[in-house]
Amino acid sequence: MAWPNKRTQIIDCKQGAVRCVKFNVDGNYCLTCGSDKTVKLWNPHKNLLLKAYIGHGYEVLDAHSSGDNAHICSGGMDKAVVLFDVSTGKTVRKFRDHAGTVNTVCFNEESTVILSGSIDCSVRAWDIRSKKHEPVQILNEAKDSVTSVQVSDHEILTGSADSKVRRYDLRMGKMFSDYVGKPISCVRFTRDGQCVLVSSTDTTVKLIDKDSGEMLNQYQGHKNVSYKIDCCLNHQDTQVLSGSEDGKVFIWDLVEAKLVDTLDHETSRTIHSLSFHPSEPLLLTACADKVFVWESNH
Repeated sequence: MAWPNKRTQIIDCKQGAVRCVKFNVDGNYCLTCGSDKTVKLWNPHKNLLLKAYIGHGYEVLDAHSSGDNAHICSGGMDKAVVLFDVSTGKTVRKFRDHAGTVNTVCFNEESTVILSGSIDCSVRAWDIRSKKHEPVQILNEAKDSVTSVQVSDHEILTGSADSKVRRYDLRMGKMFSDYVGKPISCVRFTRDGQCVLVSSTDTTVKLIDKDSGEMLNQYQGHKNVSYKIDCCLNHQDTQVLSGSEDGKVFIWDLVEAKLVDTLDHETSRTIHSLSFHPSEPLLLTACADKVFVWESNH
């Protein structure tokens, strides 16, 4: 798949620095998190702002849309996890049990539980159907800040600054961990669920076999030393993408680990957040106060 450096849109988010951009489940909309304490819902295909959500007391670092698009969860530097109603824009619930900044949030597959990872070294699970304000589960195996969390139907995947990837198998009631040597920026399941993509601050992205822990491939060329930078796979699991601290997105062939393209944002600023469309060759990237929409020609 070639990327002809085709930028179809540049969205000026007007929310200070954009800390995160993320497609919703079907890819029709996206969320942006801002340093101005807001979460915004967009139609990125039309450069159209649909709604702004206000409920945080400080910068918002991550947000996730529920499977039915009815709710948004978000986390930020005010230590809070907030649940918003998409249509009304109102705050439904606010969970405050973390002792520090919430770096990452996501819904489980049924969108009944929010998982949040924090600088306080824990992952907390919140049942949004319950009236209780305490987490239903706390995963506190990490020895440093939890930077990334992802969920499949029966597994929780976490990455943290203690250089470990942890996978919790909820069916077996077991935790598996792999040490990668440097603080982890981002962890992602491959779409087939067999492997894990891990980016860390040694300027590498690694593809790891989920069951054996064996490293299958390593992707290099970008720069990631100081910041939490996203990696992801394209919609077909054929390419690996990563942001970089030099204003580019790097794209490699999954199997051959060869660099196939770079997307130049014409800046030296860090490209830290990226999100790939679930079924089409479309990529969203965040840099400074803007979101860029890229389209491949395949």
